[in-house]
Amino acid sequence: MWKNVGYYNGEIGPLEEMKVPMNDRALYFGDGIYEATCVANRVPFAIEDHLDRMYNSLRLLEIPFKMEREQVKAELQKVIDAAEDSPIHFLYWQVSRGVAPRNHVFPGGEVEPALMAYVKPHTMKPMDVPYKLISLEDNRFKLCNIKTLNLIPSVLANQRAAEAGCDEAVLHRGSRVTECAHSNISILKDGVLRTAPTDELILPGITRKHLLALAKEHGIPVLEEPFSMVELMNADEIIVTSSSALCMMVESIDGIPVGGKDPQHIQLLQDAYLAKFQQETAK
Repeated sequence: MWKNVGYYNGEIGPLEEMKVPMNDRALYFGDGIYEATCVANRVPFAIEDHLDRMYNSLRLLEIPFKMEREQVKAELQKVIDAAEDSPIHFLYWQVSRGVAPRNHVFPGGEVEPALMAYVKPHTMKPMDVPYKLISLEDNRFKLCNIKTLNLIPSVLANQRAAEAGCDEAVLHRGSRVTECAHSNISILKDGVLRTAPTDELILPGITRKHLLALAKEHGIPVLEEPFSMVELMNADEIIVTSSSALCMMVESIDGIPVGGKDPQHIQLLQDAYLAKFQQETAK
């Protein structure tokens, strides 16, 4: 067993020693998709949801990945089982279009897509510690609904947030709020959970999907429609969701205090989400 485990096209070993071919199209073009989730008791959380999104992203990018989902699950489980014990692990995997000489045109059918994965220890952020955000114009391309490897705008946005002593950057196109650098964002207003629709401007987050389902289960109305920066700043609560941090409340944006007006509903959602995570990853 290893602390950090790597995998590439069937080969497995210490992450620090694994190698990727220089002609993997992920290196030249970011030509691939990825997924990530947390693992507890060696059980990956919401794996079926992540595989659904993975295959949809592959379809949208026209990557001819032929491995069936049960085999993908088995390969990922090998990586998980090769890791040293940890209360929580972080599981990442990606599929590139494969290994071929650099050429913008897709390679021929003889080139098989490449599967890469890794597992490492992870500490989930406590949900009772609120986030601080900054706001930035969303300058990403209009294929945000595909979970591609092309993340430079998100990397830069997250760097700006870190430099400002914040946890995330909330992005907007004009006045419309889209999402965060690597999270989805929703608001509570007058007892209603509002979140952006899953169009081409946001990623259809798995945690976002679960949040909406949990809200409905607990009698909280859900509205999927765009909201503005003004509405965000005046929300009763702001919720940031991601696979690695679940359901985080927000206390400030650009140094301005926000939220804090509906602690009952946000606590209900956080408790429900934690219970879901623990139930699905129980031994």
